Amino acid sequence: MNVLLKSAKIVHETRKDLHLKKRDILIRNGYIENISSRITPPAKCKVISLDNLHVSIGWFDSGVSFGEPGYEERETIANGLKTASYSGFTDLVLNPNTFPVPDTNSHIVFLKNAASGNAVQLYPLACLTQNAKGAELAELFDMKNAGAVGFYDFKKAVENPNLLKIALQYTQGFEGCVFSFPTDLQIQGKGIVNEGTVATKLGLKGIPAFAEELRVSRDLDVLAYTGGKLHIPTISTAGSVKRIAAAKKKGLDVSTSVAIHNLFFDDTVLEEFDTNYKVMPALRLKKDQQALIKGIKDGSIDFVTTDHIPLDTEEKRMEFDNAAYGSLGLESAFGALNKVVGMETAVQLLTKGRTRFNIENPILKQGERACLTLFDPDISYAFTKEHLHSTSKNSMFLNQELKGKVYGIIANNQIVL
Repeated sequence: MNVLLKSAKIVHETRKDLHLKKRDILIRNGYIENISSRITPPAKCKVISLDNLHVSIGWFDSGVSFGEPGYEERETIANGLKTASYSGFTDLVLNPNTFPVPDTNSHIVFLKNAASGNAVQLYPLACLTQNAKGAELAELFDMKNAGAVGFYDFKKAVENPNLLKIALQYTQGFEGCVFSFPTDLQIQGKGIVNEGTVATKLGLKGIPAFAEELRVSRDLDVLAYTGGKLHIPTISTAGSVKRIAAAKKKGLDVSTSVAIHNLFFDDTVLEEFDTNYKVMPALRLKKDQQALIKGIKDGSIDFVTTDHIPLDTEEKRMEFDNAAYGSLGLESAFGALNKVVGMETAVQLLTKGRTRFNIENPILKQGERACLTLFDPDISYAFTKEHLHSTSKNSMFLNQELKGKVYGIIANNQIVL
């Protein structure tokens, strides 16, 4: 693959010599051969010249769900990876949200093999416990050796603190990353949306912010006792941001993420009674939304995630109480994040997180492997079903005004535009 990117504005804040400069980029056989103000196209070279072309290192998402195996009608791995490439992502961490759940090394090998040869690299998470039941630890070491980058019972709290303690102690021997979903089920009870005036007005049972914050506090206490490497995915409250920031100041090895939709929306959108807005954790108050945005800017929150969860129409087209949790997030990710925090911060956030999972960071430099995202950050548009590439269509961003269009990616010696 030989390709020349013409007049591309490079977005790479750690490369002051290139950041926000227009350059031609020549890629030969998957590697960056030259970066210069003007390059004459060599023979047999594809020239890419696009309106307002911007280029950054490839984007990373720490938490997506597809469907395969078991729920292929929601999304196959092949179509999920194609959707990711159209959305600007070159590397994905895959949630263990399948049937059967990946709780043995053979399951991890299957997922890796299913994604091999693609432009997008897939890194699977494995279940923390056998069959994600929360009772006994799964084969963590074997699954790590098979390619798992962390251990997570998807969207399930680790109810037993002793189990979390043992997991954090055991995984220190091989630098394993333990996930703990932040909710206390006893406090959450039958709640399905954020507790507050909107829930009361709509007659929906509420989930207190305290349900999340109590579990975050407990998990941080366990981490302080055991040591180890803890990741708390998709926090949603101001109190959680405060607790995690304090833990980091104490030197605890904890990271956290936030779903892009929790930065874009607050719980007032629930007044439309659209089940696409039913997610876990719930959309929270405006003050929580503002605290999350502040947290990603000051580093209290480590990285963002699309929390992409494809679901069948039938799982959403029902009473709000009974509808499944989850929304698509890949296709709208850049347009939403760019609108909330601006282009430079959005790109910074979308390229963060790999090192937490021991994934190598791409380098935009001559002689290095080309792993690039191509985009135009200035286009504003109404997001519609025409922008969805997923098999499922359950996006809460439908009909929202977004800013920024992705052209595609160049990665693994492949071009996807």
